[in-house]
Amino acid sequence: MKTVGILGGMGPEATILLMQKVMAAVPARDDADHVPLIVHQNPQVPSRIKALIEGTGEDPGPTLARMARDLQAAGAQALAMPCNTAHHYAPAVTDATPLPFLDMLDLTAASLAQQGARRVGMLASPATRLAGVFDAPFATHGLTPVFLTDDADLLDIIRAVKAGQGIATLGHRLTAEAGALVAQGADHLLVACTELSLMTTALPESVPHTDSLDCLTGAIVDFAKA
Repeated sequence: MKTVGILGGMGPEATILLMQKVMAAVPARDDADHVPLIVHQNPQVPSRIKALIEGTGEDPGPTLARMARDLQAAGAQALAMPCNTAHHYAPAVTDATPLPFLDMLDLTAASLAQQGARRVGMLASPATRLAGVFDAPFATHGLTPVFLTDDADLLDIIRAVKAGQGIATLGHRLTAEAGALVAQGADHLLVACTELSLMTTALPESVPHTDSLDCLTGAIVDFAKA
């Protein structure tokens, strides 16, 4: 199988979750049946929130470019990045090496369209909205994003996950945010922050949802086995 390089650390637990999902997606009978990954777990990537929301942070692009080159040198044959907001800096990654980039946003938009979604409730960092990272993929597939009227509490939940809090203390708050999106007309929910991928059991069962991390997982496995 081919090796996929992961630009990780944004956040660290979400990167580990991706690795677990990739392992679970393969019906392995032995170690050698699993997908080979090279994971650059770099929690020192400059904050996307500070750069895009607060406007005071360092540009993450150069760091991500260095990580891409490191992964290529280590033997990666494709690159993947389990952070939706960081895809704002995807050009820095794709320009750094000739390796194919498994774009989580394009993969997610295609999956949503295939499922018949139209108005997609965005469980995402405000930075994702401000940077417009889903604008082009959604337009290509005729999807309309539905953002919370006030996403301050959602950002607070994301920050709390990064600080180590879990579903036991945050789950009811995420459920409420999902309900607000449905009330605003969303017919499908999108987990578009990989921190929130750790909390999908808090989402209401009455509304279909897609996790962008699952879309990336499928692409990694498909590439490795092709």
